[in-house]
Amino acid sequence: MSGKNVYLVSGANRGIGYGLAAAIAARPNTIVFGGARDPTAQSPKELAAKHPNVHSVKITSGDKVDDEAAIAEIQKTARQLDVEINTLGLIVLFQTVNTLLSASPTGAPKFIYISSSTGSVRRYMNMSASASGSSRTVANFLIKALDVENPSLITLAISPGWLATDMGNEGAREDGVAGILSRIDGATNEKSSGRFWNYQVSNDGNPWDIETDEVPW
Repeated sequence: MSGKNVYLVSGANRGIGYGLAAAIAARPNTIVFGGARDPTAQSPKELAAKHPNVHSVKITSGDKVDDEAAIAEIQKTARQLDVEINTLGLIVLFQTVNTLLSASPTGAPKFIYISSSTGSVRRYMNMSASASGSSRTVANFLIKALDVENPSLITLAISPGWLATDMGNEGAREDGVAGILSRIDGATNEKSSGRFWNYQVSNDGNPWDIETDEVPW
């Protein structure tokens, strides 16, 4: 779709996914597909009502049937996908969206995984996050593998910092969303792809904060 940047944000019904979808929808010349397990729920409906460029689709983590139906809807409406921002399980979704990403007129579509610093092995955190941390570590590995195997694709893992999500305490969500989008907007194959990036929300002394732009694997 000429002149439009097409985004798919999975997990757009709450937390950081909702914040990212809303911020992107406010930009000119964008089409946003907000993925949620229940696209008829209150928050996806409110987002679509507020922004006519938002379309709600059903995305279920690891469910190929739901994902394929969502991609068919994107194909019918936009015929391309430029950026996929993923807050859920990623490998099944990538297999489903790859054809549409390849149709991006940018020639360098972006596949983004919203990770967490708990996924860093080198920076092991002595906290109750073994299940979350190990799953993030595996997903980070897949982001690197997708970068190596798909030369034209830009892949990033991004730790959003300690935001106001279901997993953390109250933080600067708007600041975090802006920081994540800035990282995505500026991403290139040469300087960014296949790496694990960080956005530090604040300097409030939180012991889990990372003070560098890049997170060690």
